[in-house]
Amino acid sequence: MSRVLKVGISLSLAATFLAGTQAGAQLADKKVLTLAAAKKMAAAAEAEAAKNNWRVVIAIVDDGGHLLYLQRTDETQIGSIDIAVGKAQTSVALKRPTKAVEDIIANGRNAFLGVKGVTPLQGGLPVMVDNKLVGAIGVSGVTSQQDEQIAKAGLEALVR
Repeated sequence: MSRVLKVGISLSLAATFLAGTQAGAQLADKKVLTLAAAKKMAAAAEAEAAKNNWRVVIAIVDDGGHLLYLQRTDETQIGSIDIAVGKAQTSVALKRPTKAVEDIIANGRNAFLGVKGVTPLQGGLPVMVDNKLVGAIGVSGVTSQQDEQIAKAGLEALVR
């Protein structure tokens, strides 16, 4: 058998195998948090902060906890950058508001402090669409309750 014929048969078999594999595979449709949506959330959160004359950092991450958008209002302490990102990442990692983590620790489960990468401070909220996690928003700069108030304003912008 000629070498060209052998290569042709091999390529034909490979194409047949790949076509069968692809036809049987099922991929899920997945909603993602876009940059435009993140900017809309940040604008609403910033408006809430400005209304109250609060200086904050607003961080929005995707469903993998990767930073999508960060905004720091003038004169906000730089320490709030890492805290806001940490709150958002914690909310994604645990699929819950960071207030829940803060409450766990406040109720005596101090071992939870050993969980790598967890920022157990109120102010991080997951972004859920059709009961699926698509990202999170974290805010830092004022009290934890005020941070969450600002984050909620950002979340509400997605449904408007």
